[in-house]
Amino acid sequence: MCNSIKAKAILFDLDGTLIDSVPDINHASNILLKEHGLPSLSVDETRSMIGNGVKVLVDKSFKHLGSPLSKDALENVTNQMMAIYSKNLTSLTVTFDGAEELLKQLKAEQIKIAVVTNKPEGFSRTIINHFGWENLVDAVIGGDTCATRKPEPDMLFTACEKMGAPRDRTIMVGDSPADISAAINAKIPSVAVRGGYTNIPVEDLGANIVVDSLNDVHQALVKLSEQIS
Repeated sequence: MCNSIKAKAILFDLDGTLIDSVPDINHASNILLKEHGLPSLSVDETRSMIGNGVKVLVDKSFKHLGSPLSKDALENVTNQMMAIYSKNLTSLTVTFDGAEELLKQLKAEQIKIAVVTNKPEGFSRTIINHFGWENLVDAVIGGDTCATRKPEPDMLFTACEKMGAPRDRTIMVGDSPADISAAINAKIPSVAVRGGYTNIPVEDLGANIVVDSLNDVHQALVKLSEQIS
């Protein structure tokens, strides 16, 4: 087996894949809930609701606590959450083991790297800059960059276009149903990493390869490269 990656670009999800942001999101969410007279959620409860953007998180949180929001109220409360979270993006957030090493290794191999996340683009760039990854990441596609979000394929297509990378030589790396479904919808092969934010067993997400950690991703990318002509 060849030890090189034939793909020209790798697309990474952010939350649950490269970083563990749940502590900051949970902290911000609990500030919001307290302002509305609701009890706090545990980190694990918040973790189970992450993956499809801030609005979905807010909606699920209030429903979980028996206080569902109307459509108009959801918009307003989501804006409140965005304002609170914007001040708490990197206080408690940490990178997953092997994240920076993997990005540096791919960069050294001259492979394009994009972060494709349902988190707002501005928030994502702040976090990427906080960890000093701005020179490792070639494109950042956030939940507000395109008209649709993962699991729709448009964000993945946009990332490829921005980097000048052919779709048939691009691989997605993620942890959640939104990530892997987006790759399937885009007809892009994918790697699912255990330990992220998913309520579905990682083996059932539909990824081409499932790995235990980011330390196993490079070898998985090499293996997937056997399928790239």
